[in-house]
Amino acid sequence: MAGGILLRKLLNTLFVTSPEAYLSRDGENVVVLVSGEPRFRMPVHNLDGIVTFGYTGASPGLMELCANRGVALSFLSQSGRFMARVTGRVSGNVLLRRKQYRVADSEDGSARIASSFVVAKISNCRTVLQRAVRDHEANICAEDVTDASQVLSNHLMSVTEDTPLEMLRGIEGAAANVYFSAFDHLILANKQAFFFKERSRRPPRDNMNALLSFLYTLLVHDVQSALEAVGLDPQVGFLHRDRPGRPGLALDMMEELRPFLADRLALSLVNRKQVSPSGFSILESGAVVMDDKTRKTVISAWQKRKQDKIAHPLLNEKIDIGLIPYAQAMLLARHLRGDLDGYPPFFWK
Repeated sequence: MAGGILLRKLLNTLFVTSPEAYLSRDGENVVVLVSGEPRFRMPVHNLDGIVTFGYTGASPGLMELCANRGVALSFLSQSGRFMARVTGRVSGNVLLRRKQYRVADSEDGSARIASSFVVAKISNCRTVLQRAVRDHEANICAEDVTDASQVLSNHLMSVTEDTPLEMLRGIEGAAANVYFSAFDHLILANKQAFFFKERSRRPPRDNMNALLSFLYTLLVHDVQSALEAVGLDPQVGFLHRDRPGRPGLALDMMEELRPFLADRLALSLVNRKQVSPSGFSILESGAVVMDDKTRKTVISAWQKRKQDKIAHPLLNEKIDIGLIPYAQAMLLARHLRGDLDGYPPFFWK
């Protein structure tokens, strides 16, 4: 099983950030046009995803090419809000998807898997706080951060496989509030511009929330692609309720991955002053957005981070960080098929 994951080539995601860009097809190539002139060309087989920011769009021919070649094509607004996603024919084992739907229809079955997502999320959030105390004790309010970490430990102890689904959702929400109540202490640079009072999403109301929301959007694209690659339906989750157009299972799996993959990167970008306050602006609606230069900086850091190696806690082998969503999707599929007694979530140590 591990070999199947490790042998999967970590391909590229093409991020198109120019609002004037239009995507088209030339044979087996993806072509990016700006003002009608070709600016970039890449064979489709070199890609596993395309994410475009803006409203100009893509040709039907390009959409067909991506759908037929299994390349995820996502359309986001300039601020990073998800708008649409083009997918091709449903692939994978129909028996696996039918099992997924049956488990999702069961409160108890959903709760058993959801408990794994919640436990890993809380544990990984606690690790973020503990590492901040370990690495920056002299520069942060260590007592407040340690107190929040202890509360998260208490929440962890209250979660079992038998915890009802609604109670799990309540615990997850309470733990998220505790975690984010300490998050501002972890921001060490440009505190006047990068501060964190509370999580605001639609729209983000400050620079830090805008950065987090943007990274979460990139992560959900990768998780959704991973779930589709192993034959699971990313729309049907266990923790998140079904809602038209919402990738519930992708959001489920994101919960355990966000602290390590997105939150840590956001803090690193700010604390190392890789992003500047001048790269953020407030729209009339009150939403905070990043400019094109800042988006490119964040995307570059995201892509570089995905190439770093980590020892996967279950596989006992080093893999690219960018392959973690694929490893977890494969493990979830194996559990649903009956090959594993439970779903082993990703724990960051």
